[in-house]
Amino acid sequence: SRLEQSWIYSLCMRCRVEYTTPSWEPPGWQKVCPYPLCPSYRQFARILSIILIGVLLWVTAYVIIGDTAAPGGQLFQLVVLTVAANFGGFIISLTTLPRLIGMLLVGILFQNVGWVNLDGDFQIVTAELRKLALVIILVRAGLEMDPTAFKKIYKTILKLGLIPWIVECSLIAVCARFFLELPWMWSILLGSIVGAVSPAVVVPCLFRLRTKGYGVVKGIPTLIIAVAGIDDAVSVAGFGIISSIMFSTQSLGLQIAQAPVCIIGGLGFGIVWGFLCKYVPEPGDAYVVPIRTLMLFGGGLLAVFGSEKIHFEGAGPLGVVFAAFTASYFWCGQGWELEDNPVSTAFEIFWMIFEPILFGITGASIKIAELDPHIVSIGVGSIYVVAIIRILTTVAIAFGDKLNVKEKIFVAISWMSKATVQAALGPVALKTVMLNENRTEEEVHYAELVKMICILSIILTAPLGAILISVTGTKLLKKTKQQLEPMEGWRRSHRPSLHDISIIDEEEEREDIEGIADEDTAANTLSNAQTASAFTITK
Repeated sequence: SRLEQSWIYSLCMRCRVEYTTPSWEPPGWQKVCPYPLCPSYRQFARILSIILIGVLLWVTAYVIIGDTAAPGGQLFQLVVLTVAANFGGFIISLTTLPRLIGMLLVGILFQNVGWVNLDGDFQIVTAELRKLALVIILVRAGLEMDPTAFKKIYKTILKLGLIPWIVECSLIAVCARFFLELPWMWSILLGSIVGAVSPAVVVPCLFRLRTKGYGVVKGIPTLIIAVAGIDDAVSVAGFGIISSIMFSTQSLGLQIAQAPVCIIGGLGFGIVWGFLCKYVPEPGDAYVVPIRTLMLFGGGLLAVFGSEKIHFEGAGPLGVVFAAFTASYFWCGQGWELEDNPVSTAFEIFWMIFEPILFGITGASIKIAELDPHIVSIGVGSIYVVAIIRILTTVAIAFGDKLNVKEKIFVAISWMSKATVQAALGPVALKTVMLNENRTEEEVHYAELVKMICILSIILTAPLGAILISVTGTKLLKKTKQQLEPMEGWRRSHRPSLHDISIIDEEEEREDIEGIADEDTAANTLSNAQTASAFTITK
């Protein structure tokens, strides 16, 4: 009893993963690794297999590449940073904070104690890794948007997705222009990045609220993920258009034509590629899931890297989002469920790999000794003030959306967190400037300011947003009863998703639960008795 009341026991219970499917253990495992102080054999075997795969890949890379992959080489440092960032994310996830905070802090720690050095020619590698992560982020954003719900509430989604983004982008641009003395184009570029919101922060927090019985009603999860997807798409497309104009050497007429060409080209590519994914491969193909996954991923890579090659950077990200959204729409029509899309699960696995890479190298780009306290204080004040104004703006314009005041406040708070887009795009401007042989010291300074403010926005808003969602969710949302049975189409994946959260109407939920309690009690009792009997016979 003393052990069960100790903090060690509580920590072990939080670290231990419970599985719903039967698992095998070697004889004597419980004697060597007693429950729950040690991981289950399945957990241990999974960790061991990942370590072995990592060692095999490293040995292969060392044989092929040589010193770069050797201990002390930059590739080896990147691998160590990724592993450590993953571990830091796991430690942070034991609290109410999102994993990415731990990954970012590990990157900052490794950089400032001198354990990693990813500068020099290796910056080209980290820049390409950021683009790969960006493709995964955008594909997931497109796949998570519900086409049916989008049809029903598209006006609300566009209103809440565009107006607060425009307000935040404009205010950040004004602050950067007059407080940081950035030129207007650089200021607008910074605003377009900071204006994006991060579903990566929101999803785990909403998942915890659901497990406690706080059901998010009236379609709020769909609204949150749809608006986040619109925000991310607009931010990335806006960044691409502005950066292509800023760094373009073409005539003024061609620069003016960049915006409409990028929008039309991105939409056109996305719709065509998504339509192609409906028929290729054939839906009954035995390998339909991996082929569709590779089709979307390959199309996303082509869109992002190809648009950059032809100097229309804004078209690529927009095309990726709409390709994923269009493909998801057609796949749902062919019988796939949005809540259990196997392609979405594949990209969740991709994100599990690239998340520690992205946030690890983003944190490693911060050198505390080189930070200007005056600029940091201006950035902190600007980010917080603008975030508050965005929340107030969202609450003010959410009229006619069947949300009460408390739900409006909760939704507005959910959209204050920054993370993925800022980490992916923040250092891009600096990389673009450094590749320009005719760069000036002022341009390098402007690009470094953009990167620093983006990373500051992650550090300041991601943990605060996660805490506010967790704390205010229990105060602003009505507690709903636990569902008696898993909903139809319940996700078979154990990773948290916004689709795991109840979005049924409150009154309908009450009626459904009462109906189930009245009609199915006898059937459930009989089923449980049969299960118990079968279990006894098996033993």
